Amino acid sequence: MSDINPCMTCGACCAYFRVSFYWAEADDGGGTVPADLTEPVTPFLRCMRGTNQKKSRCVALEGEVGESVRCSMYENRPSPCREFAMSGEDGQINDACNRARARYGLPPLYKDMLIHTEVAAATLARGELQSTAS
Repeated sequence: MSDINPCMTCGACCAYFRVSFYWAEADDGGGTVPADLTEPVTPFLRCMRGTNQKKSRCVALEGEVGESVRCSMYENRPSPCREFAMSGEDGQINDACNRARARYGLPPLYKDMLIHTEVAAATLARGELQSTAS
């Protein structure tokens, strides 16, 4: 079994949702989010560049969704990113996480799954669950 957190091989949330936050979270407003990686949404809201379009993908996301990803500004990420929980974390299912994963053909994460799992093992578990449900 791998010690890789599923988020490090996923990145689906970063390439599915608009990441909106209060403008002052950006570094030109006193916060830590690099302003040059954001765009205005309203006078009070900004979003991460690349997330305010139909085929969303955050400009800070590096790598291939579902394979290997990383956030290029992880320490300075905005509050929606800090608050977004991986499905299964703390025993809670996050439907938004699983919805984003489904968009990229990734299996859902369940509250009874181990926090550290291999993608292959999760895919195998998904196939077993589907075949027993049939």
